[in-house]
Order: sequence, then C-alpha cells, then structure tokens
Amino acid sequence: MVVLCTTALAEADRLAKTLVEERLAACVNIAPVRSCYIWEDKLNEDKEELMIIKTKKVMVERLQARILELHSYKVPEIIVLSITEGYPPYLSWMAGSVG
Repeated sequence: MVVLCTTALAEADRLAKTLVEERLAACVNIAPVRSCYIWEDKLNEDKEELMIIKTKKVMVERLQARILELHSYKVPEIIVLSITEGYPPYLSWMAGSVG
C-alpha cells in the first residue's frame, strides 16, 4: 500500500522517522509540494511536504491511527492507494520491513 500524507514544513521528517522506527512503514519519501485548497471558507496556498509512505495492507489502520496521534493538522490528508504491481524484489523487501 502507498499512503499519501501532507504535512507542515519540517514536520514530515519527525513523522517519517517515527513511522519507520515503529515498523509501521517500510519507507517514507518526502517531497516539497505547494497546496491550494479551501479550508473554513478561505482559499489557502501553502508550502507543505508530501510523505509517500509504503506499508502493508494489514498495517494501514495502525499507521493511520499513529499519524492522527502525531500530526499537527486538525484534518490531515491520509489517502491510501493499493500497489497492484511492482518490482518483486522491492515488494518483498518492503513486506519484510513492516510490522
């Protein structure tokens, strides 16, 4: 599974390290993004960081709960995508690195 989660600047490093150390994620990539959205009837444009989190399906619920505990946003973005194909040795490493 791939979980997408945006964070405030400099928050992603802490979250990523925690998720990997607790073996809720095999790997977390962090990329700078610019987000444009409506929040509380106001247009917002923010610089954020996008975490691209790789995990197993059985870990998604625990991963989401941990993100909600640690995240600074009232309603953080947590989008879960299934991995339908990939390089078998990488997928095997990923599965062995979680939980």
